[in-house]
Amino acid sequence: MYPLHREREQPIFSARAHVFQIDPATKRNWLPASKHAVTVSFFYDATRNVYRIISVGGTKAIINSTVTPNMTFTKTSQKFGQWADSRANTVYGLGFSTEQQLQQFAEQFKEVKEAARLAREKSQERFELANPALNIAAPQLSQELSEDRHSPPLLTVNGPGEEKLFRSKSAEVELTAEKERVKKMLSEGSMCEINLEAELFTLQDSNAKLVAALQEANSSVEQWKKQLAEYQEETDRLRDQVAELEAQLGRPAAGQPGKEELSRSLEELEALLRAKDQEIHNLQSKKTDVGELEREREEAMQRLKDLERRNVELEDRVQSAEKTLASNREEQAHAEVEVRQIIDVLDIKIGDLNNLRESLAKLVSK
Repeated sequence: MYPLHREREQPIFSARAHVFQIDPATKRNWLPASKHAVTVSFFYDATRNVYRIISVGGTKAIINSTVTPNMTFTKTSQKFGQWADSRANTVYGLGFSTEQQLQQFAEQFKEVKEAARLAREKSQERFELANPALNIAAPQLSQELSEDRHSPPLLTVNGPGEEKLFRSKSAEVELTAEKERVKKMLSEGSMCEINLEAELFTLQDSNAKLVAALQEANSSVEQWKKQLAEYQEETDRLRDQVAELEAQLGRPAAGQPGKEELSRSLEELEALLRAKDQEIHNLQSKKTDVGELEREREEAMQRLKDLERRNVELEDRVQSAEKTLASNREEQAHAEVEVRQIIDVLDIKIGDLNNLRESLAKLVSK
């Protein structure tokens, strides 16, 4: 599937995308690493037996990330994906022009990750085969090693005038369990961060809609205020007319038809006055709706602040987990050094035993 026997580094897959890197200061914002879409390629290094993701912009390497079995490529949207590189201490993001290109890159990342895992297992097998002292043991030594499997985490090997402490296999089991726990914590943190990011985008969209509705309501309030002032002026004018008519009705009239006409005019003005009062009441009730929109906007802003605080706490947890993982890796490297020292001591002891056996055999033959 991959060029395992090529003599020099060759690209095995390429795609064009916009490259981003996480802001090292905030660990939340994306910083563009390229002004336009660039070529992002998967390479296989046959000499080192490793896979790398490389992207070059002009004369500068934008991405130089070595793929490890612990990496995970996450699709955060329809056209955007990201992965974390602990060696480079950063997070890379890629924006593609289509969803199909993102899917192809994600599948290729998964295949290269699996190939990297197989390559690591093969290198470990070659390392074990390159140390035949692990497979050479006398019956007594085999029995001692079988008993050592159930011994405490620390072993003592006594040589002529020297004493050393070594880790047993139980320490490696504990280290593996700790690594799995840290991996699980990191994956849970990544999924929780993605959910928080989606909820944050939803709240920002709702907030934008509320702001637009509030602005529209504010403009409507201004119009309502103008209409209310006009209605109040017209109401005052109508009241004055009613007062004048009532004054005219109180005076002696020239004839009965004039009184009837004035009465009809008075009723029409009173009906118009009641209609204006009802419109003023409706405008005042609409004004309360604007207050409710303002309260909803404040609640959305509070939820947004809570989500940002939770996101910061989650990032702190992820950083702590990464530090724990780095510490465990250092302990594993130290344990491997001690195991190699054990192998060297065992080789010396086996050589001494063989010499002693030959000496005993010569003495017996004499």
